[in-house]
Amino acid sequence: MISASFLSSNNIPLTLSKLNETDVDFIHVDVMDGKYVSKKTLPFGEIKHIYKFTNKRLDVHLMVNNPSKYIKDYASLNTEYISIHLDSLEEVLSNLKLIKSYGIKCGIVLNPLDEVSTIIPYLPYLDLILVMGVTPGEGGQKFITKTISKLQELQVLKKEYPMFNFKISIDGGINETVSKKIKSLVDIIVSGSYITNSDDYQAKITSLR
Repeated sequence: MISASFLSSNNIPLTLSKLNETDVDFIHVDVMDGKYVSKKTLPFGEIKHIYKFTNKRLDVHLMVNNPSKYIKDYASLNTEYISIHLDSLEEVLSNLKLIKSYGIKCGIVLNPLDEVSTIIPYLPYLDLILVMGVTPGEGGQKFITKTISKLQELQVLKKEYPMFNFKISIDGGINETVSKKIKSLVDIIVSGSYITNSDDYQAKITSLR
């Protein structure tokens, strides 16, 4: 499955409208508070109008210090997943339970320096593990190659814990070349500028599948 990020877009309504005409599976919504990462994204008051431009399901990535402030709002949209970071300032488990309480699937994000073993205690609650192939916060970065070994570790984890049914997603620096190397190791590929900087969104999306 493909999840398209509009983080690098200069015209979000146009980008969303164009993505809505493709067969992309999800719209990836990056939420940044200017604290967890230096950048700040549009406030929820603006993002909540996203449904005017797309009816695609949302895949929400909270790059914030206090996820609990955002979960209720984003759960009110057409949201499939909400993912949080291990090193946010709040207790991870209580936020995973909060996401679940709204009937939304929940995920944990692994930054480039995070070890796979750190998520094992949370596996019973997880629907998604979002692996960052770049340092969070900026669009258009180059994929960190050693991320591939982390994806391989997660595949081993899937076999070791067959009772848990989580999907693996990859985000950051994904283009057609990277996709070929990792597509057998993931369930969802998140791509931003590779799609949105092109003249043909559908062709780029198809090339990632």
